[in-house]
Amino acid sequence: MDPSYRIVPSGAAKTASVQETAGSLGLHDTLQYGPRTIATEVKTESGLKERLESWDETQDNLKLTMQRNVYGMHAPMRLLMERKIVSANPHMPALPQSNLHLDILMGRDETIEPGDIFGGLENGGSLNIHRDMEKKRNI
Repeated sequence: MDPSYRIVPSGAAKTASVQETAGSLGLHDTLQYGPRTIATEVKTESGLKERLESWDETQDNLKLTMQRNVYGMHAPMRLLMERKIVSANPHMPALPQSNLHLDILMGRDETIEPGDIFGGLENGGSLNIHRDMEKKRNI
């Protein structure tokens, strides 16, 4: 948990191209701007994908920080402890699983997602229950 009041995820790390980091001779200045990588120069994505992927994490971090400042350090620690306990799923691996307790603790109990309707049947499931249990129990 990183204590910050950021509402939206931060943008991608600032990258520098050769045009922006050229010295007096027109070459990349490695000492001032760091090593040059071609991957950062040809990257054309706007960073929206990374922001959308880290949206839930940023919102959760904001809520935990607000709880820490209002109620004290025990509130986010208790919530994180409860999430960890509830996320340990003791069910059979071959059966369709739903973790309603974790959804309630995460605040997702009022949203409807495809997993709520289809119940995780999109991957077909495994037919070998014994192998799945051995894999889950590390036997």
